[in-house]
Amino acid sequence: MIVIMKPTAQPEQIESLKKELEGLGLQIHFSQGMNTTLMGLVGDTTRIDIGKIASMDIVEEVKRIQEPYKKANRKFHPADTVIKVGEATIGGGGFAVIAGPCSVETPEQICAVAQAVKASGASLLRGGAFKPRTSPYSFQGLRGEGIQLLLEAKKQTGLPIVTEIMSYEDIDLFEDVDVIQIGARNMQNFELLKRVGRLNKPILLKRGLSSTIEEFLMSAEYIMAEGNEQVILCERGIRTFETKTRNTLDLSAVPLLKKLSHLPVIIDPSHATGIPWMVEPLTLAAIAAGADGVMIEVHNDPPKALCDGAQSLRPEQFDALMTKVKKTTAFFQTL
Repeated sequence: MIVIMKPTAQPEQIESLKKELEGLGLQIHFSQGMNTTLMGLVGDTTRIDIGKIASMDIVEEVKRIQEPYKKANRKFHPADTVIKVGEATIGGGGFAVIAGPCSVETPEQICAVAQAVKASGASLLRGGAFKPRTSPYSFQGLRGEGIQLLLEAKKQTGLPIVTEIMSYEDIDLFEDVDVIQIGARNMQNFELLKRVGRLNKPILLKRGLSSTIEEFLMSAEYIMAEGNEQVILCERGIRTFETKTRNTLDLSAVPLLKKLSHLPVIIDPSHATGIPWMVEPLTLAAIAAGADGVMIEVHNDPPKALCDGAQSLRPEQFDALMTKVKKTTAFFQTL
């Protein structure tokens, strides 16, 4: 339920209504616009007398929300959420590029890639320290050592780092990580979602392989319900009957998510297709669809990569792509 306050409502009157509603066991979420204050009510609203609330002098309108996600709902928060990570901005009309290798392998590898993607204009550095793999015999990542190597690359380049967590038991290792990624396989690991929801840092949430848009937003809701509203949604392709690509990139998810939610939305074209030459056209398509950014895999020697080298761009390919990204984003910003 949303209570829309009149512009003439005084702070003490709003606070009085807030305390009354909290007395009914509800959580109150405020959204302050230029001319309007919205009060989002989360919890069992069946006990609320809508007529009584609507008749108050300070209340403009009362609306019921049917969707099960509340905090992630654009109706609760009409303005886009903008997330600042160091010098990078995700959301709010810009286009952020997160780039780096699928997995951190050596100090030389991660630092070389970090230097290259920064020179090309990347906003953040990605790299996997913990790797969820289909086969238990595949490379599982350097774990804590991998995070330390990412921090060294950050020290050398200044790029904020993004890396994936797989278990809340490892949460202490991520203290200095700028953006924590929840991978597709953990999108409905609700205990992990609740745990990162208690952190004060951005969470990059990937859509599950077979998850609906509503399930995706409900996973974001788990994080936000714990108090952390810095959530970045990432469409990384879904499982369909098609076998020519690794997954099927659901570009329609971008405008749909931005219609339903105020959270920033990015695309992962590398995991979506598993084909490096498709990364460029899908990145440009993501810009046209209104995405707030992309996450792209870049490796300095893809044939020797320990994980997903076949879908990674070389630094020179990434640089060529970034030239087109800059031109394309500039064009769409003039429309």
